[in-house]
Amino acid sequence: MKTKIIILLLSFFGMAGCTKLKDQNFNTIISDKFAPSEEDVGALIASAYIPWRDLFNKWQSYFWAQEISADQLVIPKRPWGWVDDGGYRRFHTHRWTTEDAIISACWQRAYNGITTCNRVIYQIENDLVPVEEFKESALAELKVLRATYYWVLCDMYGNVPIVTDFDVPEGYLPEQNTRKEVFDFIVKEVTDNIDELSDKNDQSTYTRMNQWVAHTLLAKLYLNAEVYTGTAMWNEGITQCDAVINANLYTLEANQKSIFAANNENSSEIIWAFGYDDKYLVQYWDDWNAFDHHMQTLPQEMQATYNLQNSPWGGICAIPQFINTFDIDDERFTENWIKGVQLASNGDTLIVQNGTQKGQVLNLVNELPAVDTTEANHGLRLGKFEYEMGAASILNNDFPFFRYADILMMKAECLLRTGRADEAATLVTMVRERSFRENPEKAAVSGADLMQGSLYDYGRRDVHQISNEGGADIAYGRLLDELGYEFFEEARRRQDLIRFGVFTTKSWFSHNPSSAYRTLFPIPQIELNKNSNLTQNTGY
Repeated sequence: MKTKIIILLLSFFGMAGCTKLKDQNFNTIISDKFAPSEEDVGALIASAYIPWRDLFNKWQSYFWAQEISADQLVIPKRPWGWVDDGGYRRFHTHRWTTEDAIISACWQRAYNGITTCNRVIYQIENDLVPVEEFKESALAELKVLRATYYWVLCDMYGNVPIVTDFDVPEGYLPEQNTRKEVFDFIVKEVTDNIDELSDKNDQSTYTRMNQWVAHTLLAKLYLNAEVYTGTAMWNEGITQCDAVINANLYTLEANQKSIFAANNENSSEIIWAFGYDDKYLVQYWDDWNAFDHHMQTLPQEMQATYNLQNSPWGGICAIPQFINTFDIDDERFTENWIKGVQLASNGDTLIVQNGTQKGQVLNLVNELPAVDTTEANHGLRLGKFEYEMGAASILNNDFPFFRYADILMMKAECLLRTGRADEAATLVTMVRERSFRENPEKAAVSGADLMQGSLYDYGRRDVHQISNEGGADIAYGRLLDELGYEFFEEARRRQDLIRFGVFTTKSWFSHNPSSAYRTLFPIPQIELNKNSNLTQNTGY
């Protein structure tokens, strides 16, 4: 079924790529010749989803922006590279600039998604694409999808232009909106259109906007409303989480690994995923790094472990302080991190091929000297997603961007912050139970537990500097820890650290506290150069 879904996306992408300069001819042909079915409508609007894949996981990605700027993952210098222009290190140390590639790429890819949504909305509203009885639902889907791109812009940059028209005059320069205006626009777009979305949770809605994706998006907006607008909206967050819970369409997987399996499209926990298939992505787009976490994290020697088609690059790894917060009996620690002596698929011990450790056994340890110097054995590697034997440079796993555990944990946080700690603990315990199957007595947490500080031992910890800050002073820090255990490698840690007041106030690994303005990224310099109506965010 995954292949069918991707083919539907491809069927329109081939047409969409040539419409920008030839819209009228294309639309005339469609209007005269095409009477779409409901399945065809999904293909017609598919081009509006495609920019999300580029935004999320392609080089200079939203994933990197959310993860390597935070306290769980890092891309340090390796003997074989990962220095480039220094951007990875700047994101770890919060010294990014208005010209950093991640800053400009995420802005441009998000607006590419918005422009594509606007184009297809324009075509449908003007009957240039005859969707007939599916018109209202198609427009609703596109507007809620467009809202997801605006959510990224609101979260990352704050004060961005809201553009909803496609047929703008030549030389049009959009006006900049405030972060509060962008937040209000997103909420209105979703709430105005949610009832027109499908209420199904099946293969017809998989990877697409349905009512439950929309409720989850609203829950995320309300969860972060105090950051985005200055006004907390915890009760509104609970309402949106309850809408998903009470629908009884999603359940927690008995084993968390099932959510991240190579063939995970039937997971009962996934609410919204990005679909990947190495055969079709490479064939149609030559999109060689569409989803390449295995390439980014595994040492080159581990090509032999999974019989990979290409040699991996071995960069991204865990920050040791984060690993040290895990209970050693937590299956999210034992199963989701690659550690220890590594073997080839035939059982041979792997030997390091580069750096000062060349000739030693490849033995991955929870140690990192500094962001500017590491060797092959330094740092535990990402193992949350299943790596198929013989995998190409693109994984076949779909990426579960919204999932049911997040609904439960968002509700738990909203309950905790509104004085209902014991109710929150019940939900957190539900999520923990599957990760302590061999030690079920360790799964339970209490409301009092969640009120405690973090177990994360914050402070500088590299060969250049040692300091001790701890995490006991973080309000609701234990819940922050739980979010880390459950959702690492899912492109959200920056957002969580900001909400808990940690992102710019604490040290970790080679990172010192940064200025408060760093909770927003800067408007890219290239965009300021193009649009005189834009004003740079404070501090940059």
